[in-house]
Amino acid sequence: MNTTSLPATSSPRTPLPRRVAVTVSFLLAIAGSAIGVGAFGGQQISEAADGLLAADATHLAPAGPAFSLWTVIYLGLGAYTLWQWWDRQDERRIAGHAIASMLLNAAWILSIQAGAVWLSVPVIAVLLAVLADLFRRLSLSPPRSLAERLAVDGTFGLYLGWVSVATCANIAAALKGAGFTGFGAPAASAVLVLAVVVLVGVGLTLYGRAPVAAPLAMIWGLAWIAVGRATDAPHSPAVATAAVIAAVLIAGAAVLQLVRRRSSGTAR
Repeated sequence: MNTTSLPATSSPRTPLPRRVAVTVSFLLAIAGSAIGVGAFGGQQISEAADGLLAADATHLAPAGPAFSLWTVIYLGLGAYTLWQWWDRQDERRIAGHAIASMLLNAAWILSIQAGAVWLSVPVIAVLLAVLADLFRRLSLSPPRSLAERLAVDGTFGLYLGWVSVATCANIAAALKGAGFTGFGAPAASAVLVLAVVVLVGVGLTLYGRAPVAAPLAMIWGLAWIAVGRATDAPHSPAVATAAVIAAVLIAGAAVLQLVRRRSSGTAR
């Protein structure tokens, strides 16, 4: 009688080089952040590139306090970096995307510091695509623990939500730098962009498996766009109102999704 047992299946272990790569990428992202805030003597992001990313540069620029969300995102990325050493598995296969997202973030900061706003647009566009695919991968299976829910789903949900809004502001800054004036109606153009943001936010909320972090970051960004247009140049009651409506619609979608998941017993 053959008593040889079949090997038990197990979750794929994350190779040591990949865990090291995640850690190095996080450290580079932190270094990039330090450069971005002028810690090494350079200009802050809001002052670099002729101020095209300042809070009063375009109709889609969030007010200054909005960027404090980066502190939470970086803390989350640090938590993810530690978690992936402790968990030692990449069951949801996102390590490569996490590495790419952190390196792209550092590259974006360097492009702005170099004054190349035009270069920052494809960089942030690729970053958005990487985070969107990472989010898709997370949506395929639920987290296995509270730690994973917070360090992975929470962190990258916030990251994706914020970058979704930041991409719009970045493109607006690049267009202004190129002399584009929104077909003579920059406020109307900004309102149209906010309508697209609503569609993206509602889509992420209703079709993703984590209906809190991503919309929360988008609501945060939209709220500060509203504050900026209501209190700072370029003043625009229309854009401020549109940003508030966009935030409310995304918040409504998030509440609806949470209620639906709780009623079906799949709330996360």
